[in-house]
Amino acid sequence: MDSQLSVKVAYQGVAGAYSEQALYQHFGENIEAVPHRSFLGMFRALENHEVNRILLPVENSFAGSVQQSYELLLEHDFRIQAEVIFHVNHALLVNPGTVFEDIQYVQSHPQALAQCERFIRRYKLQPIEGFDTAGSAKQLSEVPQKNLAVIASIRAAEIYELQVLDTEIEDVSYNYTRFLVLGYEDADVGTYNKTSIVFATRHKPAALYACLGIFAKHNINLTKVESRPRRNKPWEPVFYLDFEGHWKDDAVSQAMIELIQHSSFVKMLGSYPGVARDSLKMGI
Repeated sequence: MDSQLSVKVAYQGVAGAYSEQALYQHFGENIEAVPHRSFLGMFRALENHEVNRILLPVENSFAGSVQQSYELLLEHDFRIQAEVIFHVNHALLVNPGTVFEDIQYVQSHPQALAQCERFIRRYKLQPIEGFDTAGSAKQLSEVPQKNLAVIASIRAAEIYELQVLDTEIEDVSYNYTRFLVLGYEDADVGTYNKTSIVFATRHKPAALYACLGIFAKHNINLTKVESRPRRNKPWEPVFYLDFEGHWKDDAVSQAMIELIQHSSFVKMLGSYPGVARDSLKMGI
């Protein structure tokens, strides 16, 4: 594996983004964080070998899946190398001197707005979608507006010299975002492993039941099942599946062989060290 000092990791957003914080949580400080405006830009950077890794957000414990991320996973042939779970705490940021009564609008990434929906509704603020949480903070610092607040991290407030009006404004305290680290190589086997795949069923009765039953037969615990539209075949979905275990495990290897026999399409996204659910501090 590359030495830490040579690792370049792409993330979506600008300095102060939650993705950047999650990146440092996983890799430590001795790496080069490379910001990109879009998810597609990150994938192109990895394709062109401009970076060694991508940190891709795929779902939030409250707002759900990031749809574009799953589409890009299907369209590209990279390997998932690790799972990162980041605890998100949102703050309300304004230009210095702004008071709560001045605010009419609040801007942030759509996922952050969704995660703070009750707070926004309670104070009758008008939401405005931005491309990024920290990007919204940066924009507000460059173009001050007294009637506008942004939802971002406290770190973003420090970087862009904004005032923190309120903290932990997310609707639920167990607000976690799940990221995947992507690269070209297969991951090493960890203490606790997960595997992610995408597959399509044959067009016949009980096809999905038969495919999922394979995992029950081999006593493999599923941690995520989600269907997504298949772009080139309308009304024929693909299914994203996460489960415990590594493809090198006998049970997983046998289950994959049987799944290939029962499905019309299977793509391995990767086997990688995962984060066990009981290791998270879940709020109530």
